[in-house]
Amino acid sequence: MNYIELKQVWAQKYKVVPTQLEKVKTISSAATAFNTNIDAILKINGETIKKLIEDNHISPDELFDINLSSFRKPSDVIIGIVKCFSRGIAEEWVTDDINVYKWMENNLGYQKLQMGGQGGIIANALALLGVQKVIAHTNSHPQLQAHQFLNLSNLLGIDENGTLCKAFDISREADIPLIHWIIEFDKGDSFTINGHTFVCPKSNRFIATYDPLNMKLVMDKGFINYLNTNSVDYLLLSGFHPLLENTGGLDLIKNAVPILKRWKEHNSNMIIHLEIASTQDIAIRKAIVDYIVPLADSVGLNERETIDLLNILGKEDLACEIEKSTHSDLLFDALLFLKQKLNVKRIQLHMFGLYMTLQDNIFPYTPQQNLNGMMTASVVSSSKAYNGEITHYNDVLKTADFAVSDLGLDELNSLAKKISSPQLIETGIANVGQYILSAIPTIIIDKPKSLVGMGDTISSVSLLSGR
Repeated sequence: MNYIELKQVWAQKYKVVPTQLEKVKTISSAATAFNTNIDAILKINGETIKKLIEDNHISPDELFDINLSSFRKPSDVIIGIVKCFSRGIAEEWVTDDINVYKWMENNLGYQKLQMGGQGGIIANALALLGVQKVIAHTNSHPQLQAHQFLNLSNLLGIDENGTLCKAFDISREADIPLIHWIIEFDKGDSFTINGHTFVCPKSNRFIATYDPLNMKLVMDKGFINYLNTNSVDYLLLSGFHPLLENTGGLDLIKNAVPILKRWKEHNSNMIIHLEIASTQDIAIRKAIVDYIVPLADSVGLNERETIDLLNILGKEDLACEIEKSTHSDLLFDALLFLKQKLNVKRIQLHMFGLYMTLQDNIFPYTPQQNLNGMMTASVVSSSKAYNGEITHYNDVLKTADFAVSDLGLDELNSLAKKISSPQLIETGIANVGQYILSAIPTIIIDKPKSLVGMGDTISSVSLLSGR
């Protein structure tokens, strides 16, 4: 079957998406925790990066073989941008140094503010899709933060009195705004310095974070009390990745465990999904695997986060191979290893052009439901990339009639050969030992207006629309 015919096959499969979106509206409740903040969006081009390098007297030698993954000084922000720009990768670096934050405030600027943090982004998406009650955790909720939430009656937060209220209307004015820089760049952009040209191979972003509350995993007592006494169908969990070992991050993770266990005991039917997120502190990454993953029913991650986990779980050689060649055959090897090592019921990897999910038979969704959820996520996330952001329900189906990408079909075909399952390229489902694989080619937007929150949207929508 050629690609024209395969695109017609998948177009027919994607027709299920409007029906799946209607099913989302039957979900009674979901909670998102723990990180919600404000993102300062900055679209940067090669010439601007070059000027920043020259103005800050960064030596060309510092721009090659960059191994940094956090900030030591303000100029490291520029080095981080160059690392992600030149490799087409996404990373988030964190700092507890206020001087780095002040440098960003004075030297970078931004084009706009919008919702940030996995918890906040997912809350907006799920409320817009019609989940009947979405409760978002915030450890800071001044009016500036409140107005990053969509003005929806089903999107709720906790006010200063510990009361559940419409998130848009809350104004805890004693709280400080938490602002992260999201620095985006485009595929094909370039700059030349000292005779060497840096070319961006893939549109992506670099996140520079100074966030004293989320970096200390400050939990709102009202939110904790609410989930201690009220049931929710889903808990979408993240926010552990900004922690640092040298500021007590390991204890913060350990202290979160009894809280999560108490919520789970109160509602044994609640599905907990953990979004891994880019975790630069290796000790924190290990602690997330040791303490938080065992509490989750489902885990979501991208290519970079997959590599990061492989590097702490004894698969450095595979991680190195994926660094050199980020394709579905190698990433499937990684996904299978992680499924076995993490012992989680469901694990989903979203890569450029392809989503794949491995699950146990005991997970409450069928493989077809997972497939339906991933196709819905492909439409919603590509619509988000096409629009820049989604603020109206009518926006979520903007790309519903777009064809799946050639790249996605390439990756699915490679995966089908890898597992000796030729029908995978048409069905999207295959048995792999004791597990079941669901995989889809995705819709790709060549010139996305924004990539912020793409992974969070993919994971959350895949899960909740797969019903």
